[in-house]
Amino acid sequence: MSAATAPAAAGWFIEQAPAEPAGGSAAFARLYRAFVSARAALGLALIAAQLVAAWVASPPARSTLALSAFYALATVALWLLPGLRRGASARSLARISSVHWWSAIGLDLVLFGTLQALDASGVNYGALFVMPVLMAAVLCPRRLALATAATATLGLLGSSLWLLMLGMDVSLKTTQAGLVGGGLFAVSLLAGELSARLAREEQAARGSLALARQQEQLSRLVIDEMQEGVLVVDRRGRVRAMNPAARALLGAAGGEPSGQLRGRSDWQPLVQALEQAYGGGAAAGELDVALPLPGGALRSLRLRLRFTRQREGSEELCVLFVEDNRELLARTRQEKLAAMGRVSAGIAHEIRNPLAAIAQANALIAEDVAGQRAEPLTRMVAANVQRLKRLVDDVTELAPGVQPATQALDASALVREACADWMLVNGLEPGAGSRFRLQVAEPGLVALFDAEHLRRVLVNLLDNALRHGDGGADAVRVTLARGDGGPGAPPGGPPGREAAGAALTLVVRSAGPPVPPDVERHLFEPFFSTRSRGSGLGLYICRELCERHGARIEYRRAADAASNEFCVHLRTPAAP
Repeated sequence: MSAATAPAAAGWFIEQAPAEPAGGSAAFARLYRAFVSARAALGLALIAAQLVAAWVASPPARSTLALSAFYALATVALWLLPGLRRGASARSLARISSVHWWSAIGLDLVLFGTLQALDASGVNYGALFVMPVLMAAVLCPRRLALATAATATLGLLGSSLWLLMLGMDVSLKTTQAGLVGGGLFAVSLLAGELSARLAREEQAARGSLALARQQEQLSRLVIDEMQEGVLVVDRRGRVRAMNPAARALLGAAGGEPSGQLRGRSDWQPLVQALEQAYGGGAAAGELDVALPLPGGALRSLRLRLRFTRQREGSEELCVLFVEDNRELLARTRQEKLAAMGRVSAGIAHEIRNPLAAIAQANALIAEDVAGQRAEPLTRMVAANVQRLKRLVDDVTELAPGVQPATQALDASALVREACADWMLVNGLEPGAGSRFRLQVAEPGLVALFDAEHLRRVLVNLLDNALRHGDGGADAVRVTLARGDGGPGAPPGGPPGREAAGAALTLVVRSAGPPVPPDVERHLFEPFFSTRSRGSGLGLYICRELCERHGARIEYRRAADAASNEFCVHLRTPAAP
């Protein structure tokens, strides 16, 4: 039976074969050294027993003394010289032909059997066979361990037969040999079962330890990647753990998680909140604190406190979840906007059909009252219907739905076509002295976008430029070029503003006074407008559509300080 196929119950290490893990090899080495030390102690005890017997009673036979001395020297040498033990493993002890098996187990069987047969003084050496039998039961497969016990029993019976051939009375020795042999089999079986059980438990413990370490690493990774700050503090105010988000919110350095909350004056609101939570005895709590910042400002933080269950022998810990109240308000505002967008989209969908009916009915009435006093009223109704229709289209555009496919399109042709249609709608004439001028650096510029969405972005920016621009020539200019504006585009803005991966820039410029700073901060927010009749969705829709297709839109003041610019940075297909 090979070590690779030995059953798990055969011994402590055989279930590790053919490849032993590092933990199994270390445990085998410890047990092997323990047995080698025990054999050396047994050899020295055997010599001491012989000397005591010689002093108290008659001297032992020379053969017995010589065998005992040889055994003591062999075992002590194996114990003191590590080189003799080199190469010993569960695999080597699983083979009876191995040198390590003979030096550790086979030597004991032969020498103890010889002592039992040659000593005629009546001393029973059968108890010595427990050592090789126990060693085989723990370190060898079960079949080899039982074979070792059988060999020891046969050695005891063989010594009795030898004495019988010498004409001695061996009835007592034969009985003792049978009893000792049965005990050796019992020792072999019980030791093998115990060692196999310990091996399984050790393997399960190593697996549980590895799983616990993996869970700890996963938990640490999740906590470190959380946007919410996590702070673990004990009852004395000692910081046990702090993730990067908490360090950023609290202004802690990298080495401060092992410090004290009371060690910094700006953390005193946290100390007070912790003492209040511990004093209240609640299992959880939530409160707001204000931490002072350099310069006299305050940072408002939301704390959620959770306490670990205190068990016997463990310390109660408090886990603080820290969030910036500004981020909470921004998230709440975004959630409200999303909910309002869904509701508005539903309302817009319901308005669309009645609005179409109103427009059709107004057109029929306009035909009947042509040239009469009611004709201006029909034109007023038509203008307001168109305004409502644009508002419905804007709200519907923002509604969640199927994501349009981003595709490569000819931006040069699309910009020329959209600008031509826009000039026709707004009654602008091309040529010298026109309020509008278009400049495309080169034909065939390709961008990644949706055609209708890019047209919508351009038209919104053109309407905004015409509405707020001056009335002179070239008051509204559109430039499409590679890079940050291209040839003919006015240099403006600090370098490095171009979006990562952007290769085309669409610039819509309008001559006029600069946008006030308090208005510039809210340009791309929804429902913000400087006009009483404006919906406040135009620029917001432009930004949302750009983000859907990986583009970016920004406002900047031109370098000549005479124009306002909206720049759309477009992505281009990757080079083959």
